Amino acid sequence: EIETTKSGRERIVVTEFPYMVNKTKVHEHIVRLAQEKRVEGITAVRDESSREGVRFVIEVRRDASANVILNNLFKLTQLQTNFSFNMLAIEKGVPKILSLRQILADYIAHQKEVVVRRTQFDKDKAEARAHILEGLLIALDHLDEVIAIIRNSQTDSEAQAELMARFELTERQSQAILDMRLRRLTGLERDKIQNEYNDLLALIADLADILAKPGRVIAIIKEELDESKRKFGDARRTELMVGEVVSLEDEDLIEEEDVVITLSNKGYIKRLAQDEFRSQKRGGRGVQGTGVNDDDFVRDIVSTSTHDHLYFMTNKGRVYRLKGYEIPEYGRTAKGLPIVNLLKLDEGETIQTVINAKSDEASENNHLVFVTRQGLVKRTKEAEFKNIRQNGLIALKLREGDELINVFLTTGNEEIIIGTKFGYSVRFKENTIRSMSRMAAGVKGVTLRDGDQVVGAAAITDDQEVLIISEKGYGKRTSATEYPTKGRGGKGIKTVNITDKNGHLAGIATVSGNEDIMVMTDTGVIIRTAVDNISQTGRVTQGVKVMRLDNSARIVTFALVEPEEVVKAPEADQESGDN
Repeated sequence: EIETTKSGRERIVVTEFPYMVNKTKVHEHIVRLAQEKRVEGITAVRDESSREGVRFVIEVRRDASANVILNNLFKLTQLQTNFSFNMLAIEKGVPKILSLRQILADYIAHQKEVVVRRTQFDKDKAEARAHILEGLLIALDHLDEVIAIIRNSQTDSEAQAELMARFELTERQSQAILDMRLRRLTGLERDKIQNEYNDLLALIADLADILAKPGRVIAIIKEELDESKRKFGDARRTELMVGEVVSLEDEDLIEEEDVVITLSNKGYIKRLAQDEFRSQKRGGRGVQGTGVNDDDFVRDIVSTSTHDHLYFMTNKGRVYRLKGYEIPEYGRTAKGLPIVNLLKLDEGETIQTVINAKSDEASENNHLVFVTRQGLVKRTKEAEFKNIRQNGLIALKLREGDELINVFLTTGNEEIIIGTKFGYSVRFKENTIRSMSRMAAGVKGVTLRDGDQVVGAAAITDDQEVLIISEKGYGKRTSATEYPTKGRGGKGIKTVNITDKNGHLAGIATVSGNEDIMVMTDTGVIIRTAVDNISQTGRVTQGVKVMRLDNSARIVTFALVEPEEVVKAPEADQESGDN
């Protein structure tokens, strides 16, 4: 059990050890693991056991997770033990390795046979006894005549033959009459024989009904098992597990938490806790989010969980997959780890986009929608990416000179908006794109003007807002209703008024208004602010200042993250302080 002390600290309390496990040795092992720092966060281990029972206490450091420590102890010590056994059995005379289901099925079949044979045996026995009693009742009904036959016979065999001929008795019945004691001739004994005979007839009828109805056989098996449970059953102290789940996976040892994954233009990746970035008022200067060289910059940022899957789409149209905890954690100003150390990328292959897939099981209705820089779109069922090999999987066939600009998950029946660098956008229904295989190249989503290119795409509904950010730090929110649904492949309508002041469009997304946004520059600076801090304006306006940039710096991308409930920066610092 995990207890919480009055001071708010956690401690693990063990009240039972596995069978044949030495408590003292486990104590010594845990102390050694803590000293060697193989298990972090243990401050004390003590044995408080008494005649009242076992109580073994492991104190946990205030900033550590008792659940993670306990899972580590399960894996590294004998606090949890397991054993396997051979499921080899003789089935119908043939040795076979059976599954648990097969063993149970064979056991039930065996119990059916036992009940049927037992019932048949009891029925035969009851019928034999009833047969004898039937003969005795005939003798008692003709008592004087029976006595006369016996007295007038010279031998047992002569008397037996005469009884069989006179009353149509069988050999067994006539022998039973000859063996009958005189006391059975009393009236009371006669009543006992009659009652026993009647009971046997009822029993025979019941046993015949059991043999005729398989449902009654099953009911008897269940009743007998319930009786065994009542007599001998107690609480299970072990877990019955099947297959590979008997061992703890790495994921069981990792605490689930919200994190931010950043990927630089040169392929450096790292994981940071989301609380590294405090929420600021719009117009702040931000904090340094990652360490980059002069010729590198942060290109992708994804809000995810340590237990979620991440799809990595490459410039060659391949997809790789990692879990959040598999990406190493670094400090805010660290550069990170080269992505090639985690993924088996081919020579010249780079990551183009990263998306988060929250579910382990891909839904049959979910699709991945791909949008390329040249305006092509494609959608493929997520189920086709269910099993991704370590060396990746082909996601789409890219045309020469094209690259992925965005990939996102949809339910298959949504609307999509695509934004371009020159400030145009097109909105269309997703179902106008037929579902394609992984090898397909896609169809036209937007017709681009000379020199234009796609900068972002997202699913959209009328109750949302469209958020745009320009390269020079301007942004705005616009109601999605100002973006009419048109046919796929059009040139689009203006979504922002492009000027020298705000620059070209850096990205486009759809929001509900309660998210936080993390905006990144090519110099590695990140600012986090609430989306509702960004003004809502019309579709063709240029927007308001979201981030003040240093000379020559420009915004390259932004990402939406879950809102953070923190104290806002003081008014005196909101425009000039580094928070």
